[in-house]
Amino acid sequence: MDDRKEMSIEEAFAALESLLKELGEGEFDLETSFGKYQEGLELVRLLTGRIDGIEKKLQILEEEAARHD
Repeated sequence: MDDRKEMSIEEAFAALESLLKELGEGEFDLETSFGKYQEGLELVRLLTGRIDGIEKKLQILEEEAARHD
């Protein structure tokens, strides 16, 4: 879903948490469960990419700070 690309990290975590709660509480048919599983994987991939990007930026900032010391 394209809207997910615009989600903040906090929004993506909240959506994932909500999805996990929904899966834990509900009884869905196999097809619906699989769709929700795929949705969760998309959120995890989005979060992983965002967090990796932040880690790289922090590493660059730390390296720049170390060069100025």
